[in-house]
Amino acid sequence: MDRRRFLTHATLGGASAAAATSLAAPAIAQEMPTINWRLTSSFPKSLDTIYGGAEVLARMLSEATDGKFTIQPFAAGEIVGGLQAADAVSEGTVDCAHTVAYYYWGKDPTWALGATVPFSLSARAMNAWHYHGGGIDLFNEFMGTQNIVAYPGGNTGVQMGGWYRKEINSVDDLKGLKVRLGGFAGAVCEKLGVVPQQLAGGDVYPALEKGTIDGAEWVGPYDDQKLGFAKVAPYYYYPGWWEGGPTVHFMFNKEKFDELPPAYQSLLRTCCQAADADMLQEYDWKNPTALKELVAGGAELRPFPPEVMEAFYQAANEVYAELDANNESWNKIWSSIKAFRADWYLYNQTAEYTYDTFMMIQQRNGTL
Repeated sequence: MDRRRFLTHATLGGASAAAATSLAAPAIAQEMPTINWRLTSSFPKSLDTIYGGAEVLARMLSEATDGKFTIQPFAAGEIVGGLQAADAVSEGTVDCAHTVAYYYWGKDPTWALGATVPFSLSARAMNAWHYHGGGIDLFNEFMGTQNIVAYPGGNTGVQMGGWYRKEINSVDDLKGLKVRLGGFAGAVCEKLGVVPQQLAGGDVYPALEKGTIDGAEWVGPYDDQKLGFAKVAPYYYYPGWWEGGPTVHFMFNKEKFDELPPAYQSLLRTCCQAADADMLQEYDWKNPTALKELVAGGAELRPFPPEVMEAFYQAANEVYAELDANNESWNKIWSSIKAFRADWYLYNQTAEYTYDTFMMIQQRNGTL
């Protein structure tokens, strides 16, 4: 090949490559519309991990679209109260929310199943059911009746059982206790004489401090430490059997979501899943240190007695039997969760449980 012919072909090839590059780059940045949404959170900014899930979503979405698709988060109370977030989305007051579905179980207990119910799935199992067991689609079939599209947007892992002014040694100690309990768990606790109180996160400490309530649960060590519960209620119980793996959701106004270009819909789902994973990872990192600090500061760590756990388990099954018989939407989703729950805990008795148990024994023996 002579020099002139080589230079000619090289120039043409370079121009073609440059053209291909320039054509590929602006697919989202130049062709997609500019969209600015408002998000109302059910959480205060002071709870940086759970509130931060909305900030993670907003950042990822803006970075991926070069600022074309933005979501501005607002803390609980800045637009609507923390327990009105889903209503604001359904009515179109805001475009989206970051909230927990069981807050709205009073409308229909089926709401709670997208988040968690007592003695259901762990966080890892809940994610498996959502993403690979059809859970997202099943829940959105129900949420569509509320003009909402919902995707998992965080998980705290199994929660603590809460802070109490006095010790709980038997079922009798539960009678008459006024306890802040999130969501559907209150219907189960009522069967054993507990008086459930549903309060948003920012309202829990003042009620506990004033004695308006006798106990309160929120999430786990990291958030509980921030909220200062140990100052007003010394006994810290575990586990939070009502929240074995609570999913936090991003909820979108269905009409607004359906109007999005398919690429934006896909990207939004991807960012939701990333934020979902990020929250659990952050809690898993922060909770161990926080628990050590709480105990060092005087918190009295206590397990719920076995008889109390058994009583609550039986009460939960009674509630579920009633709902299975009378609520078709509930039965459809709960049947799916129950089927996987049986397989999950059968499997977990092998490798997962055995490994974790062995390692915990080593920790107690001081060899870790």
